[in-house]
Amino acid sequence: MNIKAQDKPLRGMRVIEMGQLIAGPFAGSVLGYFGAEVIKIEPPTGDPVRYWRLTENNTSYWWHSVSRNKKSITLNLKTEKGRQIAKDLILESDVLIENFKPGTLEKWGMSPDDLKKDNPGLITARISGYGQTGPRSHLPGYASVCEGYGGFRYVNGFPDRPPVRPNLSIGDTLAGLHAAMGVMLAYIQREKDPDGKGQVVDAAIYESVFNMMEAVVPEYSGSGAIREPSGSTITGIAPTNTYITSNNKYVIIGGNGDSIFKRLMNAIGRPDMANDPKLEENQGRVDNEKEIDAAIEKWTKEHTSDEVLSTMDEVSVPAGPILSVEDMMKDEHYIARGMFQEVEANGRTLHIPAMMPILTETPGTTEWPGPALSEHTDEVLSELLGKDEGEITQLRKDGVL
Repeated sequence: MNIKAQDKPLRGMRVIEMGQLIAGPFAGSVLGYFGAEVIKIEPPTGDPVRYWRLTENNTSYWWHSVSRNKKSITLNLKTEKGRQIAKDLILESDVLIENFKPGTLEKWGMSPDDLKKDNPGLITARISGYGQTGPRSHLPGYASVCEGYGGFRYVNGFPDRPPVRPNLSIGDTLAGLHAAMGVMLAYIQREKDPDGKGQVVDAAIYESVFNMMEAVVPEYSGSGAIREPSGSTITGIAPTNTYITSNNKYVIIGGNGDSIFKRLMNAIGRPDMANDPKLEENQGRVDNEKEIDAAIEKWTKEHTSDEVLSTMDEVSVPAGPILSVEDMMKDEHYIARGMFQEVEANGRTLHIPAMMPILTETPGTTEWPGPALSEHTDEVLSELLGKDEGEITQLRKDGVL
């Protein structure tokens, strides 16, 4: 489907992104993917993510993904002129995204209350570790710390080992998603409001993680149970686990539905367990989880991963492999679903991930990869603020750009 930019659902929304690193920029990426005009304000040295991890020509591969569809301008926000230009751009926009330490905008005279005096419809998305209020709001909050404070690290890992972090900044991404959702909710509300008033979206990293904690709170409140780490299983549901196969590959099998369990155990040659009255319902299976897992793994160790997954498919038991990125990029389902998009970067083709959700009529797309530093400064300042070439040249001489 050939989708033009004007067909995207957020076409007409202008966003000023003043965030750095991951959480704020990911929120901007989501909005830009679905049609918003995102103007990213970077310091003269650039967003640090430009240089993180693996790079080519001093630019990270990650940059081309997280900053897709954005316009890059540079402003030295430590200068009064730089802050004034930022304010002027915000007054011409619908949304401001920032993920500075709480109090930074206030110090600069750019708090939401200050900005809404001249732009009452402004939506300000503020992303921080602990939120804009409360006794911890002043603390620096990276995802690694907030994943622990939000409860995720406590339940993640094995009972006899230190809590584990996945090799990703999940807290940042979750905060970015919540901020983007908040912006869209506030945008809808603004359209319904007779006065067109904007509002603040306060997205905390720890709360975005906390929002994923499922039944942890009501279970503790109701019974005093504390969800503990459970390795590759999930507490209170069985069987669902990771199993080794004869070719030393791992597969995941989820046989925790009552009828699914029967099909699973019959398929692995254990009709005795399939028809055991004490295993008919989940609680009985939880009580006998180790015995069930041992039976399943005894069978998977005797078969290759392909054989295991083929058998599970035949009897409609949820199962799947554990894929590396190399596996993903060769996988026919990923390819059929359009999960990889091609962009031109450094004079050659680079694949970056598509962004979700998939919309059937007005899907998001990648129009261009992450821009060069300050690539759009002249364009933005001239078109939005009416500055001429001489003014822009002088701002560069003054160290503002």
